[in-house]
Amino acid sequence: MKKTLSSFSMSLMLFATLGIAQDKQPLKLVATTPLPGFSGDFDHFAVDLKGNRLFLAAEDHKTVEVFDLKTGKPLHSIAGFRAPHALLYLPDSDKFIVTDGEDDFGVVALVNGQDYKILDTIKLPNGVDGAKFNPVNKYYYVESGGGASKAKTHPISIIDTKTFKPVGEITLPGNRSEAMAIDHAGKKLYVNNTGTDEVLVVDLNTRQIIAKWPVPDAHVQNAMALDEPHHRLFSATRQPPKFFVFNTDTGKVVTTVPCAGFNDDMWFDTARKRIYVTGSETTTVIEQRDADHYQNVADVPTGFRAKTSVFVPELNRLYIAVSGKGKPDAKLALQIFEAQP
Repeated sequence: MKKTLSSFSMSLMLFATLGIAQDKQPLKLVATTPLPGFSGDFDHFAVDLKGNRLFLAAEDHKTVEVFDLKTGKPLHSIAGFRAPHALLYLPDSDKFIVTDGEDDFGVVALVNGQDYKILDTIKLPNGVDGAKFNPVNKYYYVESGGGASKAKTHPISIIDTKTFKPVGEITLPGNRSEAMAIDHAGKKLYVNNTGTDEVLVVDLNTRQIIAKWPVPDAHVQNAMALDEPHHRLFSATRQPPKFFVFNTDTGKVVTTVPCAGFNDDMWFDTARKRIYVTGSETTTVIEQRDADHYQNVADVPTGFRAKTSVFVPELNRLYIAVSGKGKPDAKLALQIFEAQP
């Protein structure tokens, strides 16, 4: 009897310990919106804080999905795209821009935020994909290219969001680039140049490359974030899954940390000094102890190909799209996590 009671007590202690451990997770799942009828990949998000809307590019479904930002409830589905990727919401005009591209196709579309009608499109080079907005000059920098391309260079097209007109181009080496970051002054563009395994630094006034930082012993860098006060740039690779910290003054690697595999997005939570790297099955949470020291504090379970995300600091929430490409029985969903103290 004593042995049974002892075992029971130990079990209770174990469950209590697990409960405490779960409570201490840096991200707490607060809502899940199942997405039946969807298949394939999702891509990037955009946020309309004032209008309480969340936009998600359903790449393989050929739509942009609109959700209630607080609850995750589906509100609308916008058709008329071939393969939507990056999204930019423009609060001043209540419009948003969608990059839409495949290996043989490339446009950016301007969409009315009230009735969700496509107002205009601009033809761009094939393989339009990721993009980055510069809030200083109001330009949108759109990547083109593709993994299947054998081109020795690829362009970043520059769109003036005030007029929705192309205003120039930046030529980069290699056939493909992925995530980008822009400094607070709007003068430097940092690019994960996947085609050459480098981080490129571009002067946005001259539109010329001013530095090339090799990514050592790793390939397919997909996610990026910038910590300007500490002069640090964060980049994550897929082969192997690794988080890199670069010194932006020297271009040298400060340190590396293992992270989630098949990652696609990364966010720096400045209030908590944490970096969230979203990949398939897990989101890696990395704590910044100081400019040179970083620690993986958690790998939070998410879902299959849950690689794309957006962090909304005003709400302390991380939104993640669980995808289904290559897995017929995958349960696609929108997940909402709340950042914990």
